[in-house]
Amino acid sequence: SDDRGSAVAEFAVALPAVLLVLGMVLGGIQFGALQVRMQDAAADAARSLGRGEAASVIAGALARQLPGARWTSTRSGALVCAHLEAAAAGAAALLGLTVSATSCAQAEQ
Repeated sequence: SDDRGSAVAEFAVALPAVLLVLGMVLGGIQFGALQVRMQDAAADAARSLGRGEAASVIAGALARQLPGARWTSTRSGALVCAHLEAAAAGAAALLGLTVSATSCAQAEQ
């Protein structure tokens, strides 16, 4: 039997699967990195809220850190909390995933 060309055919069949797995791994890494950035930004916003900074200053800082992220703040007694939400980018965006983070800080009296 003649095996010429069988390696090329096997490669052609396996390549799309390898590329799909590679894309999923890279998308997962990108999604995880966005989650870390969101949590850091939420912590920064909560500390700023706790210090009594103006909402416009906090919004400007968040826009520089995470363009397109939406944020809200809540106050419960001596705690102020910042909640951020943003649409995922890259491959995760195709699935319609969003990333969110919440952080709280004690308000200065």
